[in-house]
Amino acid sequence: MKILITDGLSKEGLSLFENHKNIDLDVRKKIDRDELKDIINNYEAVIIRSATTIDEEIINLLGEDFKLIGRAGIGVDNVDIKAASKKGIIVMNTPSANAITTAEHTIALLFSLARKTPQAHNSMKSLKWERSKFQGTELYGKTLGLIGMGNIGRLVAERALGLKMKVIAHDPYILKGTNLNMPVELVDMDEVFKMSDVISVHTPLTSTTKNLISKGSIEMMKDGVLLINCARGGIVNEEDVSEAINSGKVGGLAIDVFNPEPPDFKSPIFNLDEKVVLTPHLGASTQEAQMKVGIAMAEQVIEFANNGVVSNAVNMPSMSNEVLNEISPYINLCEKLGNFMGQTCKSGVKEIIVEYSGNVAETNVAPLTITALKGYLSPIMSAPVTYVNAPLIAEERGIKLIESKVSKDGEFSSLVSVTIKTDNEELSISGSLFGMKEARFTKLNNHSIDLIPEGNILMIQNYDKPGVVGLLGEALGKKDINIARLYLSRQEDSQKQDYALAFISVDSPVSEEILEDIANLSEVKSIDQVIFG
Repeated sequence: MKILITDGLSKEGLSLFENHKNIDLDVRKKIDRDELKDIINNYEAVIIRSATTIDEEIINLLGEDFKLIGRAGIGVDNVDIKAASKKGIIVMNTPSANAITTAEHTIALLFSLARKTPQAHNSMKSLKWERSKFQGTELYGKTLGLIGMGNIGRLVAERALGLKMKVIAHDPYILKGTNLNMPVELVDMDEVFKMSDVISVHTPLTSTTKNLISKGSIEMMKDGVLLINCARGGIVNEEDVSEAINSGKVGGLAIDVFNPEPPDFKSPIFNLDEKVVLTPHLGASTQEAQMKVGIAMAEQVIEFANNGVVSNAVNMPSMSNEVLNEISPYINLCEKLGNFMGQTCKSGVKEIIVEYSGNVAETNVAPLTITALKGYLSPIMSAPVTYVNAPLIAEERGIKLIESKVSKDGEFSSLVSVTIKTDNEELSISGSLFGMKEARFTKLNNHSIDLIPEGNILMIQNYDKPGVVGLLGEALGKKDINIARLYLSRQEDSQKQDYALAFISVDSPVSEEILEDIANLSEVKSIDQVIFG
């Protein structure tokens, strides 16, 4: 197996390849895009880090012999997973190798803010003795508010508790009362804003978390609050925070992530010398993390090359080729069913039930159940969710995963349903395959639908009366939003039709401002945007 390594790999990782003569390595510490395009199809696999981007253009150059893209690290933002999946190329990452070092960097930034260490260092380097200027703040007894309690959030909590801080947290996808196995209180988001002396975010960047820390939330915070972002650029509105720092409302800001990266340096935070600590995405940049990442990636690639075993793939579950051939048509369907629920269910979940009927129920559905779970968790987690860590994440969050096979005679030869149970409601989505290739959603709760789960979809619950469709089309048209497909559905089990559902596929994602404008229409009961990557 010929493997190209474009961004180098730790010596410990490279040494693992030495005794495997069936693997031919070409190790480059740096490669430019044009050269990569020229040579990549000479290989069967590539191992990259953050410096190399494998996008759709490059993937389209790859032939049938190309098998694997290995991302040595946790983030896969620089790989077009959808394009790779279409060509049957496996995308692997190393999801747990750098979680500890990212959590430690968060704590490092916390200390830097509290004790003004970088500013004091710069003063000393300028041959000044300004001892009184850099009075700091004790962390003992202070309240740390965490937004997001995934793997990294939990590690930060453990370390903060060791500093004798009080830790509170908000995660909309964890039910209050869930046992976190640590003395951390789950609270509402507003309580995190109001009660915390320090706030650290550990969430993915989504339409709901973009500008999460902005003028409105800052107004609720304590005077002098410290803010930390080691998650994703864009979660913190840098202009609003800069204004709050200048006014004295915010006591300090530490940021390790930016949007885009590298930044264009036009943000006002780069003009603030005091109370701001900035690092160039160093969360995973430790010797230990690089060593662990290199070893983990080497072990995974060697196992694949020698035995065909897939580990930590982000676009397929680990299984034998025999099982894969049998269930592969349903993998995409199950992931999209789960993904739909992850984007539309806004509260903590107690149970996820995956039910199979028809021909698919006669197969080994265990990997499909994990696929649906991964689909659900992916939009709500800050770190990539894999087929390996999805069950562990669900267990940590107190989510019970139930798999069920039923014998049903229906209009579909195979049907998969995903049901979500919360404290307050039960939601269900069903789907099937058309021609054993195209995924279709066929039922949402008590609405029969025929929805192609692709691209950007607006799901609108509207009052069932004449003229609503025209109003929706007019509202989108005024904003230059082009409608690609439209599907309408009424309730099945009610003679009195109070409301209907409209699914509108549009050519591009719709902004929060436009969604709010549509939500304010008197004919609209609710609106959600679902984006399928």
